[in-house]
Amino acid sequence: MDNQRLLVWAAFGLLAFMTYQTWLLDNAPKPAEIQEQTTNATNGLAPPDASLPSLPVGGDESVPSLQSEAPSVSIGPPGSTTETPSRAQTIHVDTDVFSLEISLAGGVIEGAKLKQYPVAKDQPDTLIQLLSNGERRFASLQSGLIADESDDEAYFNALLTADQSEYRLDSNDELLVSLNWRGVSGVRVEKRLRFTRGSYRIDVEHIVTNGSDSNWRAASYDVLKRHAEAGERSMFDVDSYSFDGMIVYDGSKSEKLDYDDLLDGPFQSQAANGWLAGIEHHFLSAIVPQDGESYRYDVSVRSGRAKASAFGPAVSVPPGGQHTFTTTLFVGPKLQSQLEEIAPKLTLTVDYGILTLLSNPLFWLLSKVFSFVANWGVAIILVTVLIKAAFYKLTEKSGRSMAKMREIQPRMKALQDRYKDDKQQLSQAMMELYKREKVNPAAGCLPILIQMPFFLAFYWVLLESVEMRQAPFALWITDLSSRDPYFILPLIMGAAMLFQQKLNPAPADPVQAKVMQIMPIMFTGFFAFFPSGLVLYWVTNTLLSIAQQWYVNKVVEQERIDRKGKK
Repeated sequence: MDNQRLLVWAAFGLLAFMTYQTWLLDNAPKPAEIQEQTTNATNGLAPPDASLPSLPVGGDESVPSLQSEAPSVSIGPPGSTTETPSRAQTIHVDTDVFSLEISLAGGVIEGAKLKQYPVAKDQPDTLIQLLSNGERRFASLQSGLIADESDDEAYFNALLTADQSEYRLDSNDELLVSLNWRGVSGVRVEKRLRFTRGSYRIDVEHIVTNGSDSNWRAASYDVLKRHAEAGERSMFDVDSYSFDGMIVYDGSKSEKLDYDDLLDGPFQSQAANGWLAGIEHHFLSAIVPQDGESYRYDVSVRSGRAKASAFGPAVSVPPGGQHTFTTTLFVGPKLQSQLEEIAPKLTLTVDYGILTLLSNPLFWLLSKVFSFVANWGVAIILVTVLIKAAFYKLTEKSGRSMAKMREIQPRMKALQDRYKDDKQQLSQAMMELYKREKVNPAAGCLPILIQMPFFLAFYWVLLESVEMRQAPFALWITDLSSRDPYFILPLIMGAAMLFQQKLNPAPADPVQAKVMQIMPIMFTGFFAFFPSGLVLYWVTNTLLSIAQQWYVNKVVEQERIDRKGKK
């Protein structure tokens, strides 16, 4: 196998792979436009979704039935018959990492801004907003209880009460927000939301105290709603090429649910130790139910909005008894250390694609190096050096083969001139020359085959890992996850590739030789829009390859001189 030919095919294969991904994203059918949601005419609140079930009267109590209508709603204080205001009051929760708006109608989180993540580095005051009640970027997280529909005290979208309108973490390590509801017969529900310093985790508890004289039967539910509108795709914006949609984990494997696929029908599954999330590049909103409980997961798209629901088992609370329903929410960046603390498999929301098995250890290694050098760019360089060192012996053999190919190139040219009209004789003469000089032309292919998986794995690590987002390196490189603003690194890479070609034997085929000369220019243009961290990796790898091949060429040349001296 000719190593130059393989390099050409590998390059074109990479281009075809990237082009195919772009085509899939650009030509995917777009969901319907977002439509205005109607409101409940009787109380002004958003009505319960018809698909939210009531509890079954008998039979299997593990999961509510989908066929029933939503339960009745109690929205006033105990014994009250007054009308609910047209717009439910909201409370504000402020921690060191995010700012939340929580509606007292069911305790829905309908606003979330991330304090440490601006939309762009040059817009530090414009923050990422994951949850919003805006029409085009609508998203909300709701958790609550569904009571038996035969109970006139159903707790769903109920108007809760709070002691204050604003809660702040300030200098504390933990913040507890308590929302309360009480039914006319004495059933009380306290909804607790627990926030921790430095964490995007929200621990939610519904503490039911049954002060009535009969059983109170309910199940927990959690609902994530968000826009399901396809965004514009641009080769100049790496954010637009990451998966945007829902993902469900059933306890053994995860499944990404594209909005377009959900237009054909809803997704349903039932599992213990599962979770569901909505992901958009570096960020996610997730629902992680209580461990060990069997939950049903439903995901659907309608009128440009996606809804992912988790329904837990029904629990009957006896008179005078108490029961606590627990769940965990996450609203924030895909920080793998935090995701792993909540549920180890929640890190699957960091979408490394088919190279996850390679990308995960690469990210782990990068993180370890970063913990010492405190610069992601330096970490990329050092990890590239480590990878190169790990494969040095392997690549040295291929380097020696390429050096010997370079050494016998004049004789190869002479054979081509002698047998230019007899390809069979030329092939036989070339094989004899390779055998006599102990040269393996296929050995030069090995470095390419080794580098391509690492290249693609690094691509996804740098594209998907939020730790790289807006991370500075040095000088003009202020964001390793975006392209070089002045295209300096791609130009350095192109120049390094040209120099690298000078160290390697030129292709005997004139057509291949011309293609090889064009490749550095083609790669420079292609890499100009890649994340600068990826270009930094490729530049470092190319420079190390140049140094290694230069050294091997010198060694092989000295060995040739020594052999001649002995003769």
